[in-house]
Amino acid sequence: MVEMFSRRTFLRSTAATATISLLAGCSGSGGDTGSDGGSENGDDSESTTESTPTAEQEQASFDGWFDRTDNYDGVHDKTDQDSVTVTVGAEGNGGGFAFEPAAVKVSPGTTVVWEWTGEGGTHNVLERENGLFESELTAEEGFTFEYTFEDAGEYKYVCVPHETLGMVGVVVVE
Repeated sequence: MVEMFSRRTFLRSTAATATISLLAGCSGSGGDTGSDGGSENGDDSESTTESTPTAEQEQASFDGWFDRTDNYDGVHDKTDQDSVTVTVGAEGNGGGFAFEPAAVKVSPGTTVVWEWTGEGGTHNVLERENGLFESELTAEEGFTFEYTFEDAGEYKYVCVPHETLGMVGVVVVE
């Protein structure tokens, strides 16, 4: 009887420790600074322009659009590029269920190209509010879909099959 109690206690504490460790890993900032320590105060001048959101962008939080997304790391400023690629089926939300980067800022006239990794099953890209753009559903690695943004605004989009998992994104056109 004593041995069985000890085994149960061990299994319970191991499961609790594993759960806490897993949750702690999920709640960390997913910043792409490339350093192991990084500064929580945003003092890393290299990452400030690329992956750390500005105070205004972080405050807006797109009305909670990214609340269920674990790979949102701010708005990536790509306003100096004619074409921007977003990965479809990137690692996030428990598997290949993310767009990477989740949010980009581009200039009017920029073409955004979504490129499939082949991970996470069948995906698509659908502009949520007005259906302004929609790709086909596919799991094919290397498949691409593109849309050229002409008008300023925020364009929220989803992968319909995995929206509830947090596979959502935003293109900000300024």
